[in-house]
Amino acid sequence: MKTTTILLLAIALSAADSYSLKAQTMSTQSQQNPWTLVYEGAITKNENGKVNIHPVTYKLNGIDIAANLYIPADYDASKKYAAVVLAHPNGGVKEQTTGLYAQHLAEAGYITIVADASYQGASGGEPRHTDKPAYRVEDIHGMADFITRFAGVDATRLGILGICGGGGYTLKAVQSDKRFKAVATLSMFNSGVVRRNGFQNAGLATIQERLKAATDARAQKAAGGKVLYSGVASITDEEIANTTIDLYREGYEYYYRSHAHPNSTFLYTTVSLIDLMTWDATNQIELINQPLLMIAGSKADTKYMTEEAFAKATGTKTKEIFVIEGATHIQTYWKPEYVDQAMNKLKDFYGKNLK
Repeated sequence: MKTTTILLLAIALSAADSYSLKAQTMSTQSQQNPWTLVYEGAITKNENGKVNIHPVTYKLNGIDIAANLYIPADYDASKKYAAVVLAHPNGGVKEQTTGLYAQHLAEAGYITIVADASYQGASGGEPRHTDKPAYRVEDIHGMADFITRFAGVDATRLGILGICGGGGYTLKAVQSDKRFKAVATLSMFNSGVVRRNGFQNAGLATIQERLKAATDARAQKAAGGKVLYSGVASITDEEIANTTIDLYREGYEYYYRSHAHPNSTFLYTTVSLIDLMTWDATNQIELINQPLLMIAGSKADTKYMTEEAFAKATGTKTKEIFVIEGATHIQTYWKPEYVDQAMNKLKDFYGKNLK
């Protein structure tokens, strides 16, 4: 099956079907880790003198949000710590790459939080896998609400790291939320532009067709019919091998094989496209006046999105692109030598801007 065919596929699934598919993708790592973390070097137990993890829940606009807090070693609630909010990739969950970076930042002395987006992962909200930009941006504001009231957090020293789609939503959230004093993205993905135009503008000819499908999906739901889903429910090894675009081939390997988690999926509600296809992470990006760091791999086929956003971010006096030589988009999620480079840059960036 061609990649474009897979990506544009609309699949009618009941909620039971969706959860069954997720259960089938549960990785060995998630089964073995007490917090179902799937990244290499993940915490397996809380110990004195080491970074600890604490699952928390809170309400956001009536929805239960599931999040993980990472607390630095020898945490003392009477002291003051800088904090970093992390926003996960499209289809990702807190137990994957955002958890890895949250843990590393906590090892560097920051209190960090990563939450599953509303309607996704372990967070509440129906229908499942709704992926509307306004909700994702509100999730970021909600994480800031929670972490700035956590004991020991210095609310004047709050940073953010958005990864992939979370990076695009981060660029939007910080335009107006000035609690964030330092803004970083990793392998930024502009979800609205890609859902509208296709990856690298490959879907320009089908924009109206896909908008019609999204409209029809909304009408069907309003009439009491099944919720329609777009994306990839499951994929064979042969289909992965035949996928020519690095982002998607390596993404399938990451999310459905090496770092699979039962709450992670490439599915999203088809009706979400009504909002996604009219959205752009870089619209009004000049409102960002905070220090900005954008990290991307030199071999990432998404690097053009970082470059386009960076050029439009004219409102900040302090901005930098950091290129990780040899890295593809997905490799920045997990490959130790690339993660280390990203972390060294992030520690320097937050160290300077979250004093």
